Amino acid sequence: MGKKKQRDKAANLEKEELLSPERVQEKKKQKRRRIILAVIMTFIAVIALIILSYMVAGAMGKAKLYSAGKTVEPDRMLTEEAEELTEEEEQVWQEGWVKYQGQVYAYNEDVLTFLFMGIDKNDEVVQEVEEGTNGGQADALFLLVLNPHEESISVIGVNRNSMTDIDVYNEEGAYVNTITAQIAVQHGFGNGVEESCEYQVKAVRNLFYQIPIHGYCAINAKAVIPLTDMAGGVELTALEDVKRYGDKSGAVILQEGETKLLDGETAYSYVRFRDTSQFASADMRLQRQKQYLAAMMEQIKAQTASDLLFPVRMYNALSSYMTTDVTVDEVAYLTQIALNYHFSGSSIYTLEGETVQGEEFEEFYVDETALYEMILDLFYEPVELP
Repeated sequence: MGKKKQRDKAANLEKEELLSPERVQEKKKQKRRRIILAVIMTFIAVIALIILSYMVAGAMGKAKLYSAGKTVEPDRMLTEEAEELTEEEEQVWQEGWVKYQGQVYAYNEDVLTFLFMGIDKNDEVVQEVEEGTNGGQADALFLLVLNPHEESISVIGVNRNSMTDIDVYNEEGAYVNTITAQIAVQHGFGNGVEESCEYQVKAVRNLFYQIPIHGYCAINAKAVIPLTDMAGGVELTALEDVKRYGDKSGAVILQEGETKLLDGETAYSYVRFRDTSQFASADMRLQRQKQYLAAMMEQIKAQTASDLLFPVRMYNALSSYMTTDVTVDEVAYLTQIALNYHFSGSSIYTLEGETVQGEEFEEFYVDETALYEMILDLFYEPVELP
Protein backbone atom coordinates (compact mmCIF):
# COMPACT_ATOMS: atom_id res chain seq x y z
CA MET A 1 0.00 0.00 0.00
CA GLY A 2 1.40 3.44 -1.02
CA LYS A 3 2.02 6.24 1.44
CA LYS A 4 -0.83 8.34 -0.03
CA LYS A 5 -3.32 5.47 0.41
CA GLN A 6 -2.13 4.95 4.00
CA ARG A 7 -2.64 8.67 4.75
CA ASP A 8 -6.09 8.62 3.13
CA LYS A 9 -7.11 5.54 5.11
CA ALA A 10 -5.96 7.09 8.39
CA ALA A 11 -7.79 10.36 7.58
CA ASN A 12 -11.02 8.47 6.76
CA LEU A 13 -10.72 6.51 10.00
CA GLU A 14 -10.30 9.73 12.04
CA LYS A 15 -13.28 11.25 10.25
CA GLU A 16 -15.43 8.18 10.91
CA GLU A 17 -14.42 8.17 14.60
CA LEU A 18 -15.58 11.79 14.90
CA LEU A 19 -18.87 11.34 13.03
CA SER A 20 -19.81 7.79 14.20
CA PRO A 21 -17.69 6.49 17.10
CA GLU A 22 -20.23 3.73 17.90
CA ARG A 23 -19.89 2.29 14.40
CA VAL A 24 -16.10 2.31 14.65
CA GLN A 25 -16.22 0.46 17.98
CA GLU A 26 -18.61 -2.10 16.54
CA LYS A 27 -16.27 -2.70 13.58
CA LYS A 28 -13.37 -3.22 15.99
CA LYS A 29 -15.42 -5.71 18.02
CA GLN A 30 -16.39 -7.59 14.87
CA LYS A 31 -12.76 -7.75 13.80
CA ARG A 32 -11.72 -9.11 17.21
CA ARG A 33 -14.51 -11.70 17.05
CA ARG A 34 -13.36 -12.79 13.59
CA ILE A 35 -9.77 -13.18 14.86
CA ILE A 36 -10.90 -15.15 17.93
CA LEU A 37 -13.14 -17.34 15.77
CA ALA A 38 -10.27 -17.99 13.36
CA VAL A 39 -8.00 -18.99 16.25
CA ILE A 40 -10.66 -21.31 17.70
CA MET A 41 -11.32 -22.92 14.31
CA THR A 42 -7.60 -23.42 13.77
CA PHE A 43 -7.28 -25.01 17.22
CA ILE A 44 -10.25 -27.32 16.54
CA ALA A 45 -8.77 -28.28 13.17
CA VAL A 46 -5.42 -29.14 14.80
CA ILE A 47 -7.14 -31.23 17.51
CA ALA A 48 -9.27 -32.98 14.89
CA LEU A 49 -6.15 -33.72 12.86
CA ILE A 50 -4.42 -35.16 15.93
CA ILE A 51 -7.44 -37.32 16.79
CA LEU A 52 -7.78 -38.46 13.17
CA SER A 53 -4.08 -39.33 13.03
CA TYR A 54 -4.43 -41.19 16.32
CA MET A 55 -7.43 -43.15 14.99
CA VAL A 56 -5.60 -43.98 11.75
CA ALA A 57 -2.56 -45.10 13.75
CA GLY A 58 -4.87 -47.20 15.92
CA ALA A 59 -6.42 -48.88 12.88
CA MET A 60 -2.96 -49.71 11.55
CA GLY A 61 -1.91 -50.98 14.98
CA LYS A 62 -4.96 -53.26 15.19
CA ALA A 63 -4.19 -54.83 11.82
CA LYS A 64 -0.56 -55.46 12.80
CA LEU A 65 -1.45 -57.00 16.17
CA TYR A 66 -3.96 -59.47 14.79
CA SER A 67 -1.72 -60.42 11.89
CA ALA A 68 1.04 -61.20 14.41
CA GLY A 69 -1.31 -63.47 16.35
CA LYS A 70 -2.17 -65.48 13.26
CA THR A 71 1.38 -66.73 12.87
CA VAL A 72 0.97 -69.10 15.84
CA GLU A 73 -1.82 -71.26 17.19
CA PRO A 74 -2.57 -72.80 20.60
CA ASP A 75 -1.68 -76.44 21.04
CA ARG A 76 -4.62 -78.39 19.62
CA MET A 77 -3.83 -81.42 21.78
CA LEU A 78 -5.38 -79.79 24.88
CA THR A 79 -8.08 -82.36 25.60
CA GLU A 80 -9.32 -83.00 22.12
CA GLU A 81 -8.81 -86.73 22.57
CA ALA A 82 -9.13 -86.88 26.34
CA GLU A 83 -12.93 -87.07 26.45
CA GLU A 84 -15.17 -89.17 24.29
CA LEU A 85 -17.46 -87.30 21.92
CA THR A 86 -21.16 -87.97 21.55
CA GLU A 87 -22.58 -88.80 18.12
CA GLU A 88 -24.07 -85.29 17.91
CA GLU A 89 -20.71 -83.72 18.76
CA GLU A 90 -18.89 -85.82 16.18
CA GLN A 91 -21.24 -84.62 13.46
CA VAL A 92 -20.55 -80.92 14.10
CA TRP A 93 -17.03 -81.14 15.50
CA GLN A 94 -14.57 -78.50 14.25
CA GLU A 95 -10.79 -78.49 14.26
CA GLY A 96 -9.42 -76.71 17.32
CA TRP A 97 -12.36 -77.43 19.59
CA VAL A 98 -11.68 -79.09 22.93
CA LYS A 99 -13.94 -80.91 25.35
CA TYR A 100 -13.51 -80.74 29.10
CA GLN A 101 -15.86 -82.06 31.77
CA GLY A 102 -18.60 -82.48 29.21
CA GLN A 103 -18.35 -78.91 27.83
CA VAL A 104 -17.04 -78.09 24.35
CA TYR A 105 -14.83 -75.02 23.97
CA ALA A 106 -13.47 -73.00 21.02
CA TYR A 107 -10.40 -70.77 21.08
CA ASN A 108 -11.26 -67.05 21.11
CA GLU A 109 -9.21 -65.75 18.19
CA ASP A 110 -9.95 -62.12 19.10
CA VAL A 111 -8.07 -62.29 22.41
CA LEU A 112 -4.88 -60.23 22.47
CA THR A 113 -2.06 -61.41 24.74
CA PHE A 114 1.15 -59.58 25.68
CA LEU A 115 4.12 -60.76 27.72
CA PHE A 116 5.68 -58.25 30.12
CA MET A 117 9.09 -59.10 31.53
CA GLY A 118 10.87 -57.38 34.41
CA ILE A 119 14.59 -57.94 33.86
CA ASP A 120 16.99 -57.96 36.80
CA LYS A 121 19.20 -55.23 35.38
CA ASN A 122 19.56 -51.77 36.86
CA ASP A 123 20.84 -50.06 33.71
CA GLU A 124 18.86 -47.05 32.58
CA VAL A 125 19.63 -47.83 28.96
CA VAL A 126 19.03 -51.28 27.49
CA GLN A 127 22.23 -52.55 25.94
CA GLU A 128 22.98 -55.52 23.73
CA VAL A 129 25.35 -58.04 25.27
CA GLU A 130 27.51 -60.78 23.82
CA GLU A 131 25.98 -64.20 23.31
CA GLY A 132 26.05 -66.35 26.41
CA THR A 133 24.11 -66.08 29.65
CA ASN A 134 24.42 -62.36 30.38
CA GLY A 135 21.03 -61.26 29.06
CA GLY A 136 19.53 -60.87 32.53
CA GLN A 137 16.90 -63.07 34.15
CA ALA A 138 13.17 -62.31 33.91
CA ASP A 139 12.45 -61.88 37.61
CA ALA A 140 8.89 -60.69 36.86
CA LEU A 141 6.67 -62.28 34.23
CA PHE A 142 3.12 -61.19 33.51
CA LEU A 143 0.73 -62.03 30.70
CA LEU A 144 -1.73 -59.25 29.86
CA VAL A 145 -4.90 -60.64 28.28
CA LEU A 146 -7.41 -58.38 26.47
CA ASN A 147 -10.77 -59.96 25.65
CA PRO A 148 -12.85 -57.75 23.31
CA HIS A 149 -15.88 -60.04 23.58
CA GLU A 150 -16.17 -59.37 27.30
CA GLU A 151 -14.34 -56.00 27.22
CA SER A 152 -12.12 -57.27 30.00
CA ILE A 153 -8.48 -57.05 31.02
CA SER A 154 -6.87 -59.96 32.84
CA VAL A 155 -3.31 -60.40 34.06
CA ILE A 156 -1.55 -63.68 34.81
CA GLY A 157 1.47 -63.56 37.10
CA VAL A 158 4.01 -66.30 36.41
CA ASN A 159 6.29 -67.46 39.20
CA ARG A 160 9.91 -66.90 38.13
CA ASN A 161 10.79 -70.40 39.38
CA SER A 162 8.13 -72.18 37.31
CA MET A 163 9.73 -75.28 35.82
CA THR A 164 9.31 -75.64 32.07
CA ASP A 165 11.26 -76.40 28.88
CA ILE A 166 14.23 -74.03 28.45
CA ASP A 167 16.43 -73.84 25.36
CA VAL A 168 20.14 -73.68 26.12
CA TYR A 169 22.56 -71.83 23.80
CA ASN A 170 26.35 -71.64 23.83
CA GLU A 171 28.56 -68.53 23.74
CA GLU A 172 28.40 -68.49 19.95
CA GLY A 173 24.61 -68.38 20.05
CA ALA A 174 24.18 -71.93 18.76
CA TYR A 175 21.41 -74.12 20.18
CA VAL A 176 22.76 -76.84 22.52
CA ASN A 177 19.77 -78.66 23.98
CA THR A 178 16.47 -78.25 25.85
CA ILE A 179 16.27 -78.77 29.59
CA THR A 180 13.69 -78.38 32.34
CA ALA A 181 14.58 -75.32 34.42
CA GLN A 182 13.24 -72.16 36.05
CA ILE A 183 11.43 -70.10 33.42
CA ALA A 184 13.18 -66.86 34.44
CA VAL A 185 16.60 -68.04 33.26
CA GLN A 186 15.54 -68.27 29.61
CA HIS A 187 15.96 -64.53 29.02
CA GLY A 188 19.58 -64.77 30.14
CA PHE A 189 20.49 -66.51 26.91
CA GLY A 190 20.85 -64.50 23.72
CA ASN A 191 21.86 -60.88 23.23
CA GLY A 192 19.90 -59.31 26.08
CA VAL A 193 17.47 -57.56 23.75
CA GLU A 194 15.19 -58.88 20.98
CA GLU A 195 16.77 -62.32 20.79
CA SER A 196 16.47 -62.90 24.55
CA CYS A 197 12.85 -61.70 24.47
CA GLU A 198 11.97 -64.11 21.69
CA TYR A 199 13.53 -66.97 23.66
CA GLN A 200 11.49 -65.95 26.72
CA VAL A 201 8.25 -65.75 24.71
CA LYS A 202 8.86 -69.29 23.48
CA ALA A 203 9.44 -70.56 27.04
CA VAL A 204 6.20 -68.95 28.26
CA ARG A 205 4.30 -70.44 25.33
CA ASN A 206 5.75 -73.83 26.24
CA LEU A 207 4.20 -73.48 29.68
CA PHE A 208 0.86 -72.17 28.39
CA TYR A 209 -0.01 -74.79 25.78
CA GLN A 210 1.40 -72.65 22.95
CA ILE A 211 -1.16 -69.85 23.22
CA PRO A 212 -0.46 -66.99 20.77
CA ILE A 213 1.42 -64.01 22.21
CA HIS A 214 0.88 -60.86 20.16
CA GLY A 215 3.65 -58.74 21.61
CA TYR A 216 6.29 -58.49 24.32
CA CYS A 217 7.88 -55.81 26.45
CA ALA A 218 11.00 -56.41 28.54
CA ILE A 219 11.71 -53.60 31.01
CA ASN A 220 14.80 -53.10 33.12
CA ALA A 221 13.88 -53.01 36.78
CA LYS A 222 14.91 -49.34 37.20
CA ALA A 223 12.03 -48.32 34.91
CA VAL A 224 9.70 -48.73 37.91
CA ILE A 225 11.03 -45.40 39.25
CA PRO A 226 10.07 -43.08 36.34
CA LEU A 227 6.94 -45.12 35.58
CA THR A 228 5.63 -44.69 39.12
CA ASP A 229 6.49 -41.01 39.27
CA MET A 230 4.85 -40.32 35.88
CA ALA A 231 1.65 -41.96 37.14
CA GLY A 232 1.64 -39.80 40.27
CA GLY A 233 2.68 -42.60 42.64
CA VAL A 234 0.75 -45.67 43.76
CA GLU A 235 -0.98 -46.20 47.09
CA LEU A 236 -0.45 -49.64 48.61
CA THR A 237 -0.84 -51.46 51.89
CA ALA A 238 2.41 -53.36 52.44
CA LEU A 239 1.95 -57.14 52.40
CA GLU A 240 5.15 -57.67 54.43
CA ASP A 241 8.12 -55.77 55.82
CA VAL A 242 10.19 -54.40 52.94
CA LYS A 243 13.78 -53.19 53.09
CA ARG A 244 15.39 -50.75 50.67
CA TYR A 245 16.68 -52.79 47.75
CA GLY A 246 20.48 -52.95 47.68
CA ASP A 247 20.85 -51.38 51.12
CA LYS A 248 22.91 -53.71 53.32
CA SER A 249 22.00 -51.83 56.51
CA GLY A 250 18.78 -53.83 56.73
CA ALA A 251 16.60 -50.79 57.40
CA VAL A 252 12.88 -51.42 56.89
CA ILE A 253 11.25 -48.73 54.71
CA LEU A 254 7.74 -50.24 54.71
CA GLN A 255 6.15 -52.22 57.51
CA GLU A 256 3.59 -54.94 56.98
CA GLY A 257 0.10 -53.42 57.05
CA GLU A 258 1.34 -49.87 56.48
CA THR A 259 -0.60 -47.92 53.82
CA LYS A 260 1.43 -45.38 51.91
CA LEU A 261 1.59 -43.51 48.61
CA LEU A 262 4.77 -44.89 47.08
CA ASP A 263 7.06 -42.74 44.99
CA GLY A 264 9.29 -44.25 42.34
CA GLU A 265 12.23 -45.11 44.61
CA THR A 266 10.06 -46.80 47.26
CA ALA A 267 8.03 -48.67 44.64
CA TYR A 268 11.29 -49.95 43.13
CA SER A 269 12.27 -51.53 46.45
CA TYR A 270 8.73 -52.86 46.96
CA VAL A 271 8.79 -54.88 43.73
CA ARG A 272 12.45 -55.92 43.88
CA PHE A 273 13.25 -56.72 47.51
CA ARG A 274 13.42 -60.41 48.36
CA ASP A 275 14.77 -62.02 51.49
CA THR A 276 16.61 -64.93 49.92
CA SER A 277 17.19 -66.47 53.34
CA GLN A 278 13.45 -67.19 53.50
CA PHE A 279 12.08 -70.24 51.68
CA ALA A 280 9.72 -69.39 48.77
CA SER A 281 10.52 -65.68 49.05
CA ALA A 282 9.96 -65.35 45.30
CA ASP A 283 6.31 -66.39 45.81
CA MET A 284 5.68 -63.50 48.22
CA ARG A 285 7.51 -61.04 46.00
CA LEU A 286 5.25 -62.09 43.14
CA GLN A 287 2.25 -61.19 45.30
CA ARG A 288 3.76 -57.74 45.90
CA GLN A 289 4.46 -57.32 42.19
CA LYS A 290 0.88 -58.37 41.43
CA GLN A 291 -0.42 -55.80 43.93
CA TYR A 292 1.76 -53.05 42.48
CA LEU A 293 0.72 -53.89 38.92
CA ALA A 294 -2.98 -53.73 39.80
CA ALA A 295 -2.54 -50.30 41.40
CA MET A 296 -0.38 -49.05 38.53
CA MET A 297 -2.90 -50.14 35.90
CA GLU A 298 -5.62 -48.21 37.69
CA GLN A 299 -3.38 -45.14 37.78
CA ILE A 300 -2.56 -45.42 34.08
CA LYS A 301 -6.22 -45.87 33.22
CA ALA A 302 -7.16 -42.78 35.26
CA GLN A 303 -4.39 -40.70 33.66
CA THR A 304 -5.41 -41.86 30.18
CA ALA A 305 -9.06 -40.95 30.78
CA SER A 306 -8.01 -37.29 31.09
CA ASP A 307 -5.10 -37.44 28.63
CA LEU A 308 -5.53 -39.84 25.72
CA LEU A 309 -1.89 -39.46 24.75
CA PHE A 310 -0.56 -40.38 28.20
CA PRO A 311 0.28 -44.02 27.22
CA VAL A 312 2.19 -42.76 24.18
CA ARG A 313 4.16 -40.29 26.31
CA MET A 314 4.81 -43.04 28.83
CA TYR A 315 5.96 -45.36 26.04
CA ASN A 316 8.40 -42.72 24.78
CA ALA A 317 9.67 -41.88 28.29
CA LEU A 318 10.44 -45.54 29.04
CA SER A 319 11.83 -46.45 25.63
CA SER A 320 15.46 -46.39 26.77
CA TYR A 321 14.65 -48.86 29.58
CA MET A 322 12.83 -51.41 27.46
CA THR A 323 12.93 -53.78 24.55
CA THR A 324 9.60 -54.29 22.83
CA ASP A 325 8.06 -55.32 19.54
CA VAL A 326 4.90 -53.30 20.34
CA THR A 327 4.93 -50.18 18.15
CA VAL A 328 3.49 -46.72 18.82
CA ASP A 329 0.55 -47.30 16.45
CA GLU A 330 -0.24 -50.53 18.31
CA VAL A 331 -0.12 -48.60 21.61
CA ALA A 332 -2.57 -46.12 20.05
CA TYR A 333 -5.02 -48.91 19.23
CA LEU A 334 -4.69 -50.53 22.65
CA THR A 335 -5.31 -47.16 24.32
CA GLN A 336 -8.50 -46.64 22.33
CA ILE A 337 -10.02 -49.98 23.32
CA ALA A 338 -8.67 -50.49 26.83
CA LEU A 339 -10.34 -47.37 28.26
CA ASN A 340 -13.70 -49.10 28.02
CA TYR A 341 -12.49 -52.44 29.37
CA HIS A 342 -13.17 -53.42 32.97
CA PHE A 343 -10.36 -54.43 35.28
CA SER A 344 -10.12 -55.12 39.01
CA GLY A 345 -7.86 -56.84 41.50
CA SER A 346 -9.83 -60.06 40.96
CA SER A 347 -8.74 -59.95 37.32
CA ILE A 348 -5.15 -60.74 38.30
CA TYR A 349 -4.34 -64.43 38.45
CA THR A 350 -1.32 -66.34 39.71
CA LEU A 351 -0.42 -69.89 38.84
CA GLU A 352 -1.30 -72.49 41.42
CA GLY A 353 1.37 -75.00 42.32
CA GLU A 354 4.06 -75.95 44.81
CA THR A 355 7.53 -74.61 45.56
CA VAL A 356 10.12 -77.22 46.51
CA GLN A 357 13.81 -77.03 47.22
CA GLY A 358 15.82 -78.37 44.30
CA GLU A 359 19.42 -79.51 44.43
CA GLU A 360 20.56 -75.89 44.27
CA PHE A 361 17.65 -73.52 43.72
CA GLU A 362 13.95 -73.36 44.51
CA GLU A 363 11.66 -74.96 41.93
CA PHE A 364 7.97 -74.17 41.38
CA TYR A 365 5.83 -76.92 39.87
CA VAL A 366 2.62 -75.69 38.30
CA ASP A 367 -0.67 -77.43 39.06
CA GLU A 368 -1.44 -78.59 35.52
CA THR A 369 -5.17 -79.02 36.11
CA ALA A 370 -5.53 -75.50 37.51
CA LEU A 371 -3.43 -74.07 34.68
CA TYR A 372 -5.51 -75.90 32.08
CA GLU A 373 -8.76 -74.62 33.55
CA MET A 374 -7.37 -71.06 33.65
CA ILE A 375 -6.46 -71.27 29.97
CA LEU A 376 -9.95 -72.47 29.08
CA ASP A 377 -11.47 -69.67 31.17
CA LEU A 378 -9.38 -66.83 29.72
CA PHE A 379 -8.62 -67.93 26.16
CA TYR A 380 -11.55 -70.15 25.17
CA GLU A 381 -15.33 -69.79 24.98
CA PRO A 382 -18.05 -72.41 25.54
CA VAL A 383 -19.64 -73.72 22.35
CA GLU A 384 -23.41 -74.06 22.41
CA LEU A 385 -24.11 -77.09 20.24
CA PRO A 386 -27.47 -77.53 18.49
